[in-house]
Amino acid sequence: MALITFHFSPITSFAQYNTDRLITIGRSALYYEDYVLSIQYFNQAIAVKPYLYEPWFFRGVAKYYLDDFSGAEHDCTEALERNPYVVGIYELRGLTRIQQEKFADAIADYNRALSFMPDNRSLWHNRVLCHIQNEDYDEALLELDTIQQRWSQYAQAWNMRADIRMQQKDTLQAIEALEKSLELDPYDGKTWAMRSIISLSRHEWPAAEEQLDHAIHLLPKQGGYYVNRALARYNQNNLRGAMADYDAALDLEPNNFLGHYNRGLLRVDVGDDNRAIVDFDFVLRLEPDNMLALFNRAVLLERTGDLQGAVRDYTKVIDEYPNFHTGILYRARCYRRLGQTQKAELDEFKVYKAQLYQHLYGIRPKQGPRSQRKRSDLDPDKYNQLVVADEQEPEREYQSDYRGRVQDRKTDVELLPMFALSLEAQRDEVNRSPYYDPMVDRYNAGRQARPLFVSSQHASLDSRHSADYFQYIDSLSAAIDRSTAISQTLPLLLARAVAYSALQDNEAAIHDLTTCLEADSTHVLAMWQRAVCQSRVAQFLTSEGGSAELTLAGVASDLSHALLLGGRNAYLLYNQGCLSARKQDYQQAIALFTEALAVDPHLAQAYYNRGICSILSGNQAAAASDLSKAGELGIYQAYSIIKKNQSAR
Repeated sequence: MALITFHFSPITSFAQYNTDRLITIGRSALYYEDYVLSIQYFNQAIAVKPYLYEPWFFRGVAKYYLDDFSGAEHDCTEALERNPYVVGIYELRGLTRIQQEKFADAIADYNRALSFMPDNRSLWHNRVLCHIQNEDYDEALLELDTIQQRWSQYAQAWNMRADIRMQQKDTLQAIEALEKSLELDPYDGKTWAMRSIISLSRHEWPAAEEQLDHAIHLLPKQGGYYVNRALARYNQNNLRGAMADYDAALDLEPNNFLGHYNRGLLRVDVGDDNRAIVDFDFVLRLEPDNMLALFNRAVLLERTGDLQGAVRDYTKVIDEYPNFHTGILYRARCYRRLGQTQKAELDEFKVYKAQLYQHLYGIRPKQGPRSQRKRSDLDPDKYNQLVVADEQEPEREYQSDYRGRVQDRKTDVELLPMFALSLEAQRDEVNRSPYYDPMVDRYNAGRQARPLFVSSQHASLDSRHSADYFQYIDSLSAAIDRSTAISQTLPLLLARAVAYSALQDNEAAIHDLTTCLEADSTHVLAMWQRAVCQSRVAQFLTSEGGSAELTLAGVASDLSHALLLGGRNAYLLYNQGCLSARKQDYQQAIALFTEALAVDPHLAQAYYNRGICSILSGNQAAAASDLSKAGELGIYQAYSIIKKNQSAR
């Protein structure tokens, strides 16, 4: 029979690909966060039809997610030159300009967008925030009046009003605005956090702690909230609670400067000197010239017996602050313990002269509060005071379909994807061996192409890897053209389908796999991979607002047929469980994951997904057991879900 082939070269075959398909594949790659790859598809669409606005716009979206804000702005501008009537392009360009602090330009974009959609509240919201960033407070207040007339129950408007009053140092009106916001929406953690900023600035420690309790309950993954609550607890002599908060903050944000510095001080207070040194070591890796951290480490090194290390650190601090008498005396003390009496006496005499001068002329040393200092305050005499941010500004969250879209789709209880065929071996942190399947092993034994592997990961491709895949597809296409026997062609088609699926071209992959199955209706690997590709297409269709029922029916049919022909295969049973979970039939999914584990008791993904299904169906005990096992087998994010699930009870 004649086999239909599909050729694709990223450089020479632009015309062979329909531009609409290029854009669709690029959008699919965007959905699956393959941003670099999606840009390559949009590049090709632009090369073929540079007068279309869509590829420029979607390439801008990809660049925005890659934090290439200048490039994204350029692409949006190009898109608007081709179609100046698409509100979403102005919205995205506004966001890119905000990221570059071009607030006046962003306001111009929002003005234009609102001329088309005057009832779009998100555009009004973002324009007000731009005015605040530009310090156009009067204009921002006027716009807030309009917003609150149109949307009287919009709590965020009161938050923005409070933000303005805080910038104007009008604390009373800021508090009043936040109280009104909380009346409208008491479940907004950011509003509670804003309210706590005022309480902290007024040293109203119990009120600040209570407000941060609310904020953390509603938004438990914000490390800064724990740092602030630790400060409130510390000032109420709740050292154990403060330490727990610093630990929690650093679990969430391991590079948090304030968390490490203040936890180090707290460890000094409780005598945990060695671990305090670890914290200050970390601070000094972040900021090697931080003299106050260096002095604290010197004190700790002296206390733990490393006198040479202490002298080294003391000397660096004294070189920076020659009149820091405490440091000079501490170094003298180390010199005496080291037997270097002459050096000790020189340091002591220097301090004695300074103290005599102060006594004669009535100069008193500075006495500051023990509690805290601002981060920019580099007075060495405040070395043992907790550090707070110079200015705690409220979080300004711009509203958009683009901002956070990916993060919104990824929840804490997201299922792991299906197992698929791949050209890359997946090796987990614990299980270093590739996943084994006898059918794949038989294919590889007689292969005419690169070996296939089983993988539950779909890694994003950089430009080098994607170019390698495109070249590989070209070589497979040439080999398919040369082949004269079905037995030669089918393995090549399967390999090309796997390469296409890695490049997010699931439609082309499905085409090749369907051709395989037309030639050999018992080709289990082709059924397996086609089910996975159809599942990805269905997920993308759903994200675009389309219907995926027919596609999902095809997934179910392929998986059932593959199991019928291939026997009890753990990966296929697992994939059936993923399909049932997608349909929200959690009990059926749990049964299928259980069956997969009966075949392979070490399949970590099945434990993980069964645990997630147990959470979604309300069985917390079963979920904890499964997630613990998944974590033991190498899926470490399972532990954070266990912890969050326990704290939510």
